[in-house]
Amino acid sequence: MSSVCVAIPCYNYGRFLAEAVSSVLDDQDGLDVRVLIIDDASTDDSAEVARRIAAERPRVELLVHAANRGHLATYNEGLDWADGDYTVVLSADDRLTPGSLRRAVDLLDAHPEVGFAYGRPLHYQQDAPLPVARSTVKGWSVWPGHWWLERRFRDSHSCITSPEVVVRTSLQKRVGGYDLRLPHTADIEMWLRLAAYGDVGYIRGADQAFYRVHGNNMTVTRTPLVDLRQRRLAYEVTLERCADVLPDADRLSAVVHRKIAWEALWSAARAYDRRRTQQTPVDELVTFALDCWPDATRLPVYRALQLRRVIGPAAMPYLQPFVVSAVLRKAQNWWWWQSWKWRGV
Repeated sequence: MSSVCVAIPCYNYGRFLAEAVSSVLDDQDGLDVRVLIIDDASTDDSAEVARRIAAERPRVELLVHAANRGHLATYNEGLDWADGDYTVVLSADDRLTPGSLRRAVDLLDAHPEVGFAYGRPLHYQQDAPLPVARSTVKGWSVWPGHWWLERRFRDSHSCITSPEVVVRTSLQKRVGGYDLRLPHTADIEMWLRLAAYGDVGYIRGADQAFYRVHGNNMTVTRTPLVDLRQRRLAYEVTLERCADVLPDADRLSAVVHRKIAWEALWSAARAYDRRRTQQTPVDELVTFALDCWPDATRLPVYRALQLRRVIGPAAMPYLQPFVVSAVLRKAQNWWWWQSWKWRGV
């Protein structure tokens, strides 16, 4: 029987903790599952809730920090504890879908070359009813790790939320833990690092996790400029840490830096379209883009930004329906999301 170790870091999420643990231990048949709750010195009743759960469930262990160590250090503590065949890090405010671990383990058992497997997560609002999860697997996709990694460099976006991932523990131990330099994008760098050393599996048709959307999600609280800076650093750290297995690192670096520079300029341009130049740090975005990719002035989006500056933020919103690039961008975003829903990439 395959074994799965699930680390559940918790900071002030005591109200969600029982649901998270139940999703791991219930409806996950045919596996040896162990859970470690790590309370990072919560200021709510998380520690008390965790103690009750650990007392009631023999497969749950508990570690309570006397002082807050931060989420990445807590994640790494969970990775160090894991000694089963497979490892999962599940935030206390998220949940697994019934049977998700079994589905992921089936793929990983059948493909020893795969370093981690993921599927589609269901995003739902905090106070909304839990969505109905699909449980029928329609097939597996197994991609060469370097191919999957290059797709991420070309997109400069992650296609993984986080709770839907099951990692082969032997590979996790080999590549190490989360990088403390990346408080907002360490998960992106982790998936890239794992893909540099192993292939990637995707479970088609079934939903693998519930991702709770609320005001404290990191993706909600950080600004676009902070997001761009952190994403850039995540890709740079990947190239630094995986240089021994990425012979085309220079090309990948050029690809992702050009794309992130384009995104920064596009954010600045759209501030004029939406009359948000007072709220958007346009000059900082341009400076960042030029630092990221010195030839950014040659990009069409840079010229489009200069034209918007001439027209001004007062008139641009009225011209927005006639901006072809905005229409194309909207279509590209729609296609990206459809591809993600259908194929996982």
